[in-house]
Amino acid sequence: MATLKKSARKKTASASSNETLQAQAEQLSKRLGESAQQVWLAGVGAFGRAQAEGTKLFETLVKEGLSLEQITRKTAGGKAQAMRDAVESTVGQARERASDTWDRLEKVFEERVHRALRRLEVPSREDLSALIDRVDALNAELRKLGGVPAAKPPRARKTAARKPSPAAKKTPAKRASRKKAAP
Repeated sequence: MATLKKSARKKTASASSNETLQAQAEQLSKRLGESAQQVWLAGVGAFGRAQAEGTKLFETLVKEGLSLEQITRKTAGGKAQAMRDAVESTVGQARERASDTWDRLEKVFEERVHRALRRLEVPSREDLSALIDRVDALNAELRKLGGVPAAKPPRARKTAARKPSPAAKKTPAKRASRKKAAP
């Protein structure tokens, strides 16, 4: 009797430990999903913020350039062309920096999306084209082995309607009676 009680205690203890392990696994899975969602949202937020700040930076640089140009025209007179070139180069540099920032941000975003798609096991364009190439190669090999010629375009049908011959009407009936007799 004592051994039965001990085995019953062990079974309930192992069942409760299995339940706790399963609950922990479910919690971990839920946390992982939430974390992936947060990473995705952070990437989208960073992209939007960089877009807004990059545009603002560019606009302020243009305004500063315009104000510098007006000041130099007033004070320098003949040196205005030299200053204009300097301002244009500064604006050009700012544009290059903004463009570089955009490019880097796009690369980061694309890499994150690519990694997320890879984690979800979504096939890439290269995977699909490789698969299509393999199917084409297998079809060509089957044609060679089976002696079946390559698919030909369908022939044009005649549009004139012909009356079926009496023999043609009897063949479906014969076929149906053969099918009934076969089993």
